[in-house]
Amino acid sequence: MRGYALVSVSALVLLSSCVIGPGRTYAPWHSQTPWTVENGTIVEVHPAVIEGYATGTGVLGGGFIGGSLGNAVGSGGPSTGIATAVLAVAGAVAGEQVEKSARSKRAWEILVTIENARGTIAIVQPADAEFAPGEKVHVYTRPDGSARVVKL
Repeated sequence: MRGYALVSVSALVLLSSCVIGPGRTYAPWHSQTPWTVENGTIVEVHPAVIEGYATGTGVLGGGFIGGSLGNAVGSGGPSTGIATAVLAVAGAVAGEQVEKSARSKRAWEILVTIENARGTIAIVQPADAEFAPGEKVHVYTRPDGSARVVKL
């Protein structure tokens, strides 16, 4: 009976995530905040990477796995403690790098000439849309200075 309840709750969660309609998604703190919108033209587009960040999960997981391996390798004496410590540290370092790599995102560095003669600006953003030189775009700038390029 508990299994059916778990499956039912899981199905409801999955279905509720499908209710949100098409359109752009915003963080709650971005709603009801005025944005400056400027018209521009794409000058250049270059591939980029937004570096991932570490939350500590990779460090803990890697350290645990490394420590477990070190404990399994040792034969019970002082060498077991040394192997455990060395492999735990190595695992933590490797785990952090794996987490950062997994969280990194493909991005674009987009150069846009703004129509009001302000000049050319560069914006780095996730590669969630394709852009081409000569394309007309909007540049949305938030009060905190962050900006995003959106196709017209």
